[in-house]
Amino acid sequence: MPRDSHSHCTSGLSIRLKRPHIAFPLGGIVKSECSSPDSSQEFALYKNNRGIAMKSAIQRTQTLMSLVLAAAMLLSASVSAQVSPEQASRCENLLDLRSLTLTRAEISENPEDGSSYCYVRGIISPAIHFHAQLPLPENWNGRFLQWGDGGKDGDLDFANHRVAAGYAVTNSNMGHDNGVEPGASFAFNNRQAEIDFGYRAVHLTVVAGKRLVREYYDNSAEYSYFEGCSQGGRQAFMSAQRYPQDFDGIIAGAPAFNYQGLNAAGTWNLQRVFRDNLVGNLAVDTNGDGGYDSLGLINVLHEKVLEKCDANDGVRDGVINDPLSCNFDPALDLSDAMCPTGTSTDSCFTTAQLQTINDLYNGPSDDAGRAVYPGKMFGSETRWPGYYIPWEGNNMGPSKLMGVAGDHMNYLFYEEDPGVTVPDVRDLNYQAKTSGVMPEFHWIDWDINDFFSGKGDLMKSITDANDPDLSRYLIDAGGKMLIYHGLVDTLIIATDTINYYNEMVNQTFAGSMAEAQDHARMFLAPGMGHCRGGPGPDTWDKLVPLVEWVENGNAPDSVIATHSTAGEADNERPLCVYPQQARYVGPAGGADDPANWRAENFQCQ
Repeated sequence: MPRDSHSHCTSGLSIRLKRPHIAFPLGGIVKSECSSPDSSQEFALYKNNRGIAMKSAIQRTQTLMSLVLAAAMLLSASVSAQVSPEQASRCENLLDLRSLTLTRAEISENPEDGSSYCYVRGIISPAIHFHAQLPLPENWNGRFLQWGDGGKDGDLDFANHRVAAGYAVTNSNMGHDNGVEPGASFAFNNRQAEIDFGYRAVHLTVVAGKRLVREYYDNSAEYSYFEGCSQGGRQAFMSAQRYPQDFDGIIAGAPAFNYQGLNAAGTWNLQRVFRDNLVGNLAVDTNGDGGYDSLGLINVLHEKVLEKCDANDGVRDGVINDPLSCNFDPALDLSDAMCPTGTSTDSCFTTAQLQTINDLYNGPSDDAGRAVYPGKMFGSETRWPGYYIPWEGNNMGPSKLMGVAGDHMNYLFYEEDPGVTVPDVRDLNYQAKTSGVMPEFHWIDWDINDFFSGKGDLMKSITDANDPDLSRYLIDAGGKMLIYHGLVDTLIIATDTINYYNEMVNQTFAGSMAEAQDHARMFLAPGMGHCRGGPGPDTWDKLVPLVEWVENGNAPDSVIATHSTAGEADNERPLCVYPQQARYVGPAGGADDPANWRAENFQCQ
């Protein structure tokens, strides 16, 4: 059933006409509107170090602006020359819509295939920026797509490949311009900004986008879809739970729907690694200069895990097919790799390092034993350093130290934010325990017991999308969901998505897996990292099987994913609809031969 949300929440759209204007920052630096939109268009004048007079600076700036404007006009003219005056006018006339605040509507070129499309920019009060990529009418496939975001968002993302395929695409900045990570300071005791980020921005962008589609094509979209991973996965579930009429089909990858839980876990993980002056750090100082220069222990640990569980699926390929069935026990399986008392190298583990390993695998719980978030999956070890392990390769500043401990918990967890300015933890002179990421809100002393104390409940209600009752979307509205998650994702843990799906089966379909699969199907990708990457097959087109399911009723039983090295496919197999898994059925004795790692040699069972 096609979705058209033009009747929903139009009060959230500013009613104001605004013809486009071109503005460039003074001083010669042109800010990309695509990566960081700026609603105010306020620019600063800067004097140079020699004290040149302001008048002279303005004159030079005006000259530069004229040159840049001329170049922009030439580029616009070049693109416009590829379409007829009628097509260009059709796009520009969108600026006359009385129910939307639009700042741009012009013909642009798609770098994906060189085709022209109508590009539209707009604003929804107070600070939601959105844009639309509308294929020319003759290229439109009749479908609408809301493109999801990542991290804290804070910019506008393009889906050029989907536009090339004929989709009318919209995307928003989620109500702020702070960027992806760390970018949470926009929410400092700003409830409206938090609500826009939590759910309002995506929905109102959909409302605006569908209005643009109707006006530009003189017709509503026949089908509406959402596609997103990570933050986009959270947006996907939020849309299904709060706005079940927005989409006919939804793709949700690595969903951050347990938003507060995963960020609390990220802070706790860092606390465990940084505790007691990094006594349990899994990076090692091999030359005694005080720098943690080696990740040798990570490799030792990973090889031990693979030795125990890689071949459980019958194929020894460096990928654990089912990490949840892996019975790796750090205390037992690392017993022959423990350091003699008082020593530490990058080939053996200390007792403190073993504790860190157990902590990361187990995940955080409060003092009452209540689990906050699942631990890391077996097989994901080589992906830990980028997020959580301080070493010379990341200047002792793993990405989650800024993006979570010093950012999220500062601005997006508590009802009243600490709001302390966050220093640059990648500064080699910075001492985490001495000055703290948050001086009066010391991240390394943050109390995991706050998670269930009620202190974060308001923000959970705004940002979390983990209600397992999806009956309004899947049953009442007849929507379809395609969910996927990589099994070595160490940022958003697939265990959480698996637990949610099982609970959704219980809450929405009274425990019937078969009935649930008629509405929502999940695909787990062994060896895939966060949304993509990793040693396992990680590449396939998510939208094609969803469209086939929604429009023709053909639900996907499997999808074929590939892994490539240097552009050459070297591992291919089906990803099976949960709870099935791919099993090797190829030539006898050939399971460990990469030449046999092709989809036809595996079967979902």
